[in-house]
Amino acid sequence: MATSNSSVFALSRRRVIAAALLLFLGSPVLFAGDKKDYALIYGTVFDADGRVVPGVPVKLQRVGDKKPKWELVSDHSGEFAQRVPTGDNDYVVIADIKVPKGGTKPQTKVHIHSNERADISIHLAK
Repeated sequence: MATSNSSVFALSRRRVIAAALLLFLGSPVLFAGDKKDYALIYGTVFDADGRVVPGVPVKLQRVGDKKPKWELVSDHSGEFAQRVPTGDNDYVVIADIKVPKGGTKPQTKVHIHSNERADISIHLAK
């Protein structure tokens, strides 16, 4: 059985391509994009009866800041999410709704340690 130069060349070219693919797919550079360089605050707004509330303005700020850094609105499932920087930080999440004079807006605090997801809920009074 004789082989021609073109079939030997095609076989060696396939081996080179296969080796290159193995090196590329096994490269750690591909997985560098998976690194999370943020934390996530994920919340749900509930009414006094425990039902989700869509369309609620939500403000998020670091503890000690005078103004909120992020403003969101709860979606049709009463949920919202905001990426925040990693590191030890405390945040206040405030439901920006009208309250009776002298009342406080519903809010909750959350502590972020690193690149994690914090699930919270805000419960509105009647």
